[in-house]
Amino acid sequence: MSESSAEVVANAATAAVAASAAGAAGGWRRATGIAGVAIGVVAAGAAAGVALERMTVGRGMRQKARLALDSAGPYGSLRGMPGKAFADDGTELYYEVDDLDPEAAPAAIGPRRRRLFGRKAPAPVTVVFSHGYCLSQDSWHFQRAALRGVVRTVHWDQRSHGRSGRGVAQGRDEAVTIEQLGRDLKAVIDAAAPEGPIVLVGHSMGGMTVMALADQYPELVRERVVGVAFVGTSSGRLGEVNYGLPVAGVNAVRRVLPGVLKAMGQRAELVEKGRRATADLFAGVIKRYSFASRDVDPAVARFAERMIESTPIDVVAEYYPAFNDHDKTEALAHFADLPVLVLAGVQDLVTPSEHSEAIADLLPDAELVLVPDAGHLVMLEHPEVVTDRLADLLTRTGAVPAGATVKGYGSTSSTAQPG
Repeated sequence: MSESSAEVVANAATAAVAASAAGAAGGWRRATGIAGVAIGVVAAGAAAGVALERMTVGRGMRQKARLALDSAGPYGSLRGMPGKAFADDGTELYYEVDDLDPEAAPAAIGPRRRRLFGRKAPAPVTVVFSHGYCLSQDSWHFQRAALRGVVRTVHWDQRSHGRSGRGVAQGRDEAVTIEQLGRDLKAVIDAAAPEGPIVLVGHSMGGMTVMALADQYPELVRERVVGVAFVGTSSGRLGEVNYGLPVAGVNAVRRVLPGVLKAMGQRAELVEKGRRATADLFAGVIKRYSFASRDVDPAVARFAERMIESTPIDVVAEYYPAFNDHDKTEALAHFADLPVLVLAGVQDLVTPSEHSEAIADLLPDAELVLVPDAGHLVMLEHPEVVTDRLADLLTRTGAVPAGATVKGYGSTSSTAQPG
C-alpha cells in the first residue's frame, strides 16, 4: 500500500470518529460508507485499510456471483454431534463432536494397548480445535474433512461467534479478555472431552485461547494434554504489528481506531447497513488480509468473507481491545515437554510469522513450519500443508496410528483410512 492510500484510510477513520460525535445531527448516516470501510478492515483482523481495486463488472453481476458461490460452495457444510457447554458467566458455548470410527482406524486400540490399560479400553485422544477472531468452527473445514473418522475431534464456536451465545458478561458491559476465552475452552473440554488425552489446536485468537487455558489450568496441561498446534498466532506484542502499513499510516489508525470501534458498537444497526452497502470493498479487504496467493479459489474466498461478515459489529468492537492486552509468553513454558507444531504464513499481515518464530524460539523442540505463499487464513489457503503437518503431529502424540493415512482434505465426505 502506498503512503497516500494509507493516509486516506487514516483520514477516513478520523472522519468516522468525528461522525460518531455528530450522531444526534445525523452525522452517522452520512458516515455510513466510511463506517463500512472501517468495519471490513477490523473484521478481517487488521487495524488498517487497503485501497480497493476497481472491478470491471457491474455490481449486479458481482451480487449474482456471490449468491452462486454461496449456493454451490460446500465449505462449512460439515456437521457433527451437537453439544452445549456453559461458561462461568453463563454464556452458552456451542460445540460439535466428530467421533472416532473404529473401522477407519482399527489399530488405534490394539491388543498391546488393551493389556497395558487392563480390561477397560483407554479413552481415545480428542483433538480440540479453537478458531480465530471473526471466524467460526467452520474455518477448520478442510482439516475436519480429512480427519473425520480417524480421530475424535471437537470443534467449538468462541463466545459471540458462530452458533455460540452472546457473551453474558459483555451484556453487562464487561470487556472480553483472552483469559475469559481460556476459561471458556476449559468449559468446552469439561463438557465434550471430560476424560482422556487431548491435543489442542488453535488458529490466531484460538491459539491465544489455548495459551490462556494453560496459564490458568497448568494441571490440565500437565495431566491430559499430549500435543499442541499453534497456527498463525501470537503470544503477545500485537500492538506492534503494522498490518502492512507505513509507520505514519499505522500510527494514525491506532490513534483513532478504538474510538471508531466504540462508536460503531453503539450504532450497530445503522452501521450494519453500511457494511452491506460496502460489500465489494469488504471482499477486497478480506482477500488482502486473509490470503497471499493469487489463485485462491473464489469459493474459498467467499466462504471466508461469509464467516467474517456474519460477526456483528458490536462483537468486533468489544473483542478488539483484548488483543493489545494479550501477553501469554510465560504460559508457553507449560508446553515445553510436549510435541508442538508452530505454523504460519510468511505473508501474514495480521499475526506476522515473526510471532510464530518467537513462539518456536521458546519451545526449541517444536516443529516450525513457515509457508511462503500464505497469509493469515493459511488453513484455508493451503489446507494440504496444514493438514499434513497436523497429521504428523497427531501421529507423534499417538492420536493417530502410525499406519493410518489421512487423505482427501478437500472433500466434504473424506475419511482417513489405514495404510
